Amino acid sequence: MRIHAREILDSRGQPTLEVDLIEGDRLARAAVPSGASCGSHEAYEKRDGEVSWYAGRGVRRLAAWINETLDGKLVPGDQQVFDQRLLEIDGTPDKSRLGANTILALSMAHARLVSKESALFRSFGSGVILPVPLLNIFNGGKHANSGSDIQEYMVAPVGARSFSEALEMGVAIMRALKGRLQRSGMSTAVGDEGGFAPRISSHAEVFELILQSVEDVGLQKDVFLALDCAATEWFQDGYYHVEGKKSSAEVISLLASWVRDYRVASIEDGLAEDDWDGWKLLKSQLGHIQLVGDDLFVTKSALILQGKDAANAVLIKCNQVGTLTETMAAITAARSLGFASIMSHRSGETTDDMIADLAVGLGVLQIKTGAPCRGERIAKYNQLLRIEELLGVDARYAGRSAFLSS
Repeated sequence: MRIHAREILDSRGQPTLEVDLIEGDRLARAAVPSGASCGSHEAYEKRDGEVSWYAGRGVRRLAAWINETLDGKLVPGDQQVFDQRLLEIDGTPDKSRLGANTILALSMAHARLVSKESALFRSFGSGVILPVPLLNIFNGGKHANSGSDIQEYMVAPVGARSFSEALEMGVAIMRALKGRLQRSGMSTAVGDEGGFAPRISSHAEVFELILQSVEDVGLQKDVFLALDCAATEWFQDGYYHVEGKKSSAEVISLLASWVRDYRVASIEDGLAEDDWDGWKLLKSQLGHIQLVGDDLFVTKSALILQGKDAANAVLIKCNQVGTLTETMAAITAARSLGFASIMSHRSGETTDDMIADLAVGLGVLQIKTGAPCRGERIAKYNQLLRIEELLGVDARYAGRSAFLSS
């Protein structure tokens, strides 16, 4: 099997890795994303550190090393065996020899290479359920300079009858929000994940704008709000710096007010990644809604199992852990606890659309891949539309049931 790696650019104009695998007349390609707000326990992302090239963020030397070192050294076959071989070659606990970006690119490309299905999602399972999209319509935190501490404000169209209808609902809300921003003289420029990112005066202002936009299109009964707080970014010197200086308990009180006042039904990373006691208190007080661990779990099975009393849902990001096999193990661990799983993109994305196939094939009932805006986000939504069309009368939409397991 031939391997050819190259440096390409992600959606932020930053370098990332793309790999081609060639076996006979078959060619399979995969590109990996990169996050801006990353958990400290994520697997190691390898970069060249060549200051004169993309300020040290380049991967051209890494690509050349892959081509020189690994070309012809790997054998296609069973996905689990292939992934295990990658881990053996790396041989480090944090994947720092090859880098999680190298490992994931090879793992994804291999899955495509060996697939005997005409539709990739069927290689991962027999899923027929289309996930609920958590559509990012307002950006803050590290993803935009909007002044909002909350990284993502999302809408979840749970009342739709199909994925295609859910997507149309999200576009309608975003169009209504754009109109409101324009009439108020606010910017309609977008952040890293395609959500609007005007300067705002308070979190309440954003919530009101979004809920008013939902009402403008008559979807109050069909949509609830979801947040990615990315609260690790708020935490400094033992306190959370959000609307003042707060303890864990005070942050939970703030989150509870958002749940009460703004129809928030899902909160991701409401507390910092190492605040385990705070997370347990959070679940004891707000466990009736979806509490999603991202930085808390970083798609690692051991951390998910450790978090039984800390959350009730897990964000699944392949590049946090490395191989597709480990990603699937994380989903299995979440299910063993009765947790919901959410397939997720990263803020620095590519047009690779595999996470859409993974979501359907593995039966993951929610997907988070940004706004219905920008090509790298739309690529995933369009793939889900294709899958829904291919399934035809067998297609089901997860809807409200996606959140019952949490």
